[in-house]
Amino acid sequence: MNTNLKNLPVEERIQLVEDLWDSIAVDQSSLPLTQDQKAELDKRLQAFELDGKSGRLAADVIKDIRSRL
Repeated sequence: MNTNLKNLPVEERIQLVEDLWDSIAVDQSSLPLTQDQKAELDKRLQAFELDGKSGRLAADVIKDIRSRL
């Protein structure tokens, strides 16, 4: 690890990682999916279409997770 980065407070390092990840996420089109990833997405889409359930709200899932911590 770069010594200069180690000297930054943890909060700043986390922010740098988040900023870096956000910059990658914006440019997702430059990262093509592999055949395995496409197959997995197709499998999940087919399962969703057969099941017909829309899933759960993210807020409900997060609430459940937090209650278990």
